Amino acid sequence: MVLKNLPLRRLLLPTDASNWLRKSVACESICVGLLTFFKMVKIGLQFKATLENVTNLRPEGEDFRWFLKLKCANCGEIPEKWQYINLMDNVPLKGGRGSASMVQKCKLCARENSIDILRDTITPYNAEDSERFKTIVQFECRGLEPVDFQPQAGFAADGPESGTKFPEITLLEKDWTDYDEKISESVGIYEVTHQFIKC
Repeated sequence: MVLKNLPLRRLLLPTDASNWLRKSVACESICVGLLTFFKMVKIGLQFKATLENVTNLRPEGEDFRWFLKLKCANCGEIPEKWQYINLMDNVPLKGGRGSASMVQKCKLCARENSIDILRDTITPYNAEDSERFKTIVQFECRGLEPVDFQPQAGFAADGPESGTKFPEITLLEKDWTDYDEKISESVGIYEVTHQFIKC
């Protein structure tokens, strides 16, 4: 049989086959949509500062608050207020897909998004890292993208030679100074800045 010589009406699928094909195409579209909807990306927060007589700068404790501004990847909405996430928060995801540090519905497009702190990626910023960008944490993002970071209270550091502990460091002003009595010298963290990268 030569198909190209048949009238067009002879090439139409039977009703049952046509319905099956339409359902299959619709199912494929839904699956593609779900894959896009739940697409996961890892985003790293890179930190940079000038360290003076301190090392092992790190977030202290599971209640440390990462203050972020988050963008909805679906509609681009960025709320004006700062939001924070920490390791203590553990919110279940719909459909038994695990949990995240934050799950929220976008106020503009109503899409449910999530972001999770990857605990094992939290890394201290050391004296040898001074004045260089270094990834200090990674976030697993589904529908949310961090676009800004505000370091606040809860950091800690050590004296590289003296071993002096410096708890409760606040970096909100992007600079911090103190004095190490064991070595009779000033210590400080200056010119704090950051950037985000896809991992």
